[in-house]
Amino acid sequence: MADRGEDPGPTSPSTAPAATPSAPPPPSGPVSPTPPPARPLDAIDRDILRILQTDGRASIRSVAERVHVSRANAYARINRLVEDGVIRGFGARVDHERAGQGASAYITLKIVQNSWRTVREQLQALPGATHIALVSGDFDVLLLVHTPDNRALRELVLTRIQSIPEVLSTRTLLVFEETDLGPRPDRPAELA
Repeated sequence: MADRGEDPGPTSPSTAPAATPSAPPPPSGPVSPTPPPARPLDAIDRDILRILQTDGRASIRSVAERVHVSRANAYARINRLVEDGVIRGFGARVDHERAGQGASAYITLKIVQNSWRTVREQLQALPGATHIALVSGDFDVLLLVHTPDNRALRELVLTRIQSIPEVLSTRTLLVFEETDLGPRPDRPAELA
């Protein structure tokens, strides 16, 4: 589906990774404009990250046993990873179709130069937006959305996104099938 005069291009089924859920809101209190630099990770930190990516509900006790450290050590390491911004939050990977979001699409946007921050704020407020990236290439922004159906997707693109003044053009790529490539116990650690 092409929008705003863009060439529709070839249409073929695409396989796209499932979006990860957005991070929970930051804790209340003063927030520094930029997080402190992250401390170097060791092998135990990477093992903890792999475990939590695979099972975000793993208990401290379980994590500690699996990486062979005390519960206090595991707790301190996880807190440090959160404080350093390495762990941005905990959430569930959702099957969007089973959750009533049967239409998914990647939307590419060309935007006015130097308007990224303004556009990002407006895109974050869209219902169903799950991933936003500033990219290089033929377009400026890549947005992943999940909506109940194609009618809601059309409304989102034609009414909400194209009404953002800094958006020059859009192109919608329907997702026919998704495969979540998130960390799994049967795959090697990606952080090693």
